[in-house]
Amino acid sequence: MTRFLTGLATLRRGPWEMLATILIGLGVFMLMQPFFLWAFTWSFLVTLAGTVMFIVASHFPE
Repeated sequence: MTRFLTGLATLRRGPWEMLATILIGLGVFMLMQPFFLWAFTWSFLVTLAGTVMFIVASHFPE
């Protein structure tokens, strides 16, 4: 866990791509669930934020 947090703090590619992938997955889950309207409402923005984060993080050093 400390290695993951250190990677986030030092802007390393692996932890940021993992976080972006989790965010994209969360956004897709929010889009497909039928129970909460607020989750459906925010799903596009969460997916978009994860996608932009992944694009930016792909330019970070290993």
